[in-house]
Amino acid sequence: MEFIPVDLDTWARKEHFEHYFHQVPCTYSMTTKLDITPLIEAKERLYPAMLYRIAKAVNQYQEFRMDLGPDGTLGFYTEMHPCYTIFHRDSETFSNLWTEYTDDYEAFCRAYQQDLEQFGSCKDMMAKPDVPVNTFPVSMVPWESFEGFNLNLQNGYRYLPPIFTMGKYQRDERGVWLPLSIQVNHAVCDGFHVCRFIAALREML
Repeated sequence: MEFIPVDLDTWARKEHFEHYFHQVPCTYSMTTKLDITPLIEAKERLYPAMLYRIAKAVNQYQEFRMDLGPDGTLGFYTEMHPCYTIFHRDSETFSNLWTEYTDDYEAFCRAYQQDLEQFGSCKDMMAKPDVPVNTFPVSMVPWESFEGFNLNLQNGYRYLPPIFTMGKYQRDERGVWLPLSIQVNHAVCDGFHVCRFIAALREML
């Protein structure tokens, strides 16, 4: 993993970044419905299947790998890994695990299963230690579907990585539909970039 600084003087989005980072700091979210019928028909495990595809799409686009370095320098990681929630029914709490991304789907699913078996019973909020800096958060609310989902980040306008939330899937005559909310920082990611990301994710599905 490498963190590559952005040269603001030559970056096409310099004005946009400075406007939405300093003058009008804001995040926004977009919620869409994804057709996951092929995953259900193939009997794939939904959570790791979606974690892999989201991570694959994240790693395709620089806008979804942006962050601030330790000294506050704007840049992007060459690779990002998903950091995701798991739910503990007995305590009604959740923990975070992370799994190293690999483009090999079967290898990623094996690594996910190993992480789940090794750390899934830990009740700490960060159940798997040594979380790398180049992660992005994913969570799931499997008890309810939704048309919109928005995180209200308090003083979080310096947080640049994307945040993903999935809901309960629903069936209709057209197929099986999964709600996905994508929250981004407008300083590094515009509506065009989110729509392009969704299009890539749909193509993978």
